[in-house]
Amino acid sequence: MNIGLVGLGKMGGAIYTRLKSSGFEPQVYDADAKAYAKIKIPRHRQRTSLEDLVTSLDKPCYIWIMVPAGPSTTHAIEASGALLSPGDVIIDGGNSHYKETMHSAASVVAQSLEFADVGTSGGVKGATLGFSMTVGSTPTTYKRIEPILDALADESGYGHLLAGPHGAGHFVKMIHNGIEYGIMEAYAEGFALLKNSGNFDLDLHQISRTWNHGSVVRSWLLELIEDALRDDTSLMDVNPVVSDSGEGRWTIQEATDSRTPIPVIAASLWTRFASQNLSYSDRLLAKLRNIFGGHPLH
Repeated sequence: MNIGLVGLGKMGGAIYTRLKSSGFEPQVYDADAKAYAKIKIPRHRQRTSLEDLVTSLDKPCYIWIMVPAGPSTTHAIEASGALLSPGDVIIDGGNSHYKETMHSAASVVAQSLEFADVGTSGGVKGATLGFSMTVGSTPTTYKRIEPILDALADESGYGHLLAGPHGAGHFVKMIHNGIEYGIMEAYAEGFALLKNSGNFDLDLHQISRTWNHGSVVRSWLLELIEDALRDDTSLMDVNPVVSDSGEGRWTIQEATDSRTPIPVIAASLWTRFASQNLSYSDRLLAKLRNIFGGHPLH
């Protein structure tokens, strides 16, 4: 298949590696020329522009876009669409907001092109372990891109799913990431409580290792915690700032619009916000305690 990959960030690079290991030979374009060296892209696979990428592919061609959500993705879709021919396919594999995806899909289809939004999960380890993908497209387009999905998915045979029409793939991925926020926060709080126990000197790495064998809370995320705690359980060299990439906010907005209570996911997002800011509310609380009670300011 004639695949052109746009974007060689962490996930784009992993997708290239997975496709390459599965026998595909995608052409690649990234606006940052230094990205090619990081993934060791052969010179004859490196393209200098979107136009160069499209013209390097035989018809019909499949353009997989893997750039940051928002204006970068919108630009890549619009610019690619202007260069493609009827019957070509654009695939947005990033984390676009599903409503923006629905708008992009309508514009692409109006040009007699085909479109698929692919919510892609698996992180950088997907390059070796495979990805989990939910797709928003027509059944016809899904069948056309299925060989690509088969190559990218894990070996179970259940690594990809036609979730529904355009936008559904990214909607499901948005909720997936909201759930991920909540699970990670629960693990983090639990291990903090274990670490702060005044009664026992607990080996957090060994606990995570034990929980990964037969426990009802075992998971791939817990395996990553086991890896993280193997050499240093103090984590003192880690800056405790937790970023949020947007999907958690979108999930909470969707919950608000549909009047669906999601207190755990919401609380996990607030915690991330708290880590990102020198809290004005905490400053005010400290000042109030100093004024009325004489408590010292630190």
